[in-house]
Amino acid sequence: MKTTTTIRTILIACLSLGSVYAQEWIPLFNGKDIKDWTPKFADNPAGKNFKNVFRVEDGLLKVSYSDMEKFDGSFGHLFYKTPYSHYRIRAEFRFTGDQLSGGPGWAYRNNGLMLHSQAPETIPIGQKFPHSIEAQFWGNNPKKGEKFSNRHMGNLFTPGTKVLIDGKDVENTDSSSPLFTGLDWTTIEVEVRGGEEIIHFVNGKEVLRYQAPQLDDGTPLTSGYIAIQAETHPTEFRKIELLPLPGNQSKPEENTTTTPSK
Repeated sequence: MKTTTTIRTILIACLSLGSVYAQEWIPLFNGKDIKDWTPKFADNPAGKNFKNVFRVEDGLLKVSYSDMEKFDGSFGHLFYKTPYSHYRIRAEFRFTGDQLSGGPGWAYRNNGLMLHSQAPETIPIGQKFPHSIEAQFWGNNPKKGEKFSNRHMGNLFTPGTKVLIDGKDVENTDSSSPLFTGLDWTTIEVEVRGGEEIIHFVNGKEVLRYQAPQLDDGTPLTSGYIAIQAETHPTEFRKIELLPLPGNQSKPEENTTTTPSK
């Protein structure tokens, strides 16, 4: 009798745990519009979609510069409406066309997922990037020379933030991914475990992991907003979706990324 009860208890616990992990992926991009997203460009207030850079065409979310002739210094980001803490995010993207004239060399075939980000309305005019943890998209082109031919997909960039790797403070670092042109559809996934650990995957393979995301002043980052970038190279997204994980919270007031950038 005791054995039967124990087995039943274990089965119930397993089924309960399974139901937590069996949540469905949530499409953050609906294939129709960006009504659930807020644009923020460095030299403009939150909510203004400068030069219609972020748009939806043919079912794709596009970063397009067809209405601009030259870069004016205003980097942009597009923020999803809900902050999250524990989740797995997956994006399918590719770079297209030529970089906008006047864009910096490092922004060539460059985009990314900004995670644990400050809210768009807290970003002052003139601040180029939200304080956040970035899983970077980077494409290569050997024809443009050495510095354009050794860029790893899924690198870490830390505007106003830092992380720990092997117990040491780290700001920007490369992933172990293969090299990609970025012109083919590529899938980047990131598993975000609150303020504990973040793991990057490229086309299903782990390429980087780190711990204790925090602001430059050491304030732990446990949740925040998600954004994509507009950094002068046209980009297309055909899917952005999120899987909540156990422990997820989505309260806007929990986002703490508000200190000055470095």
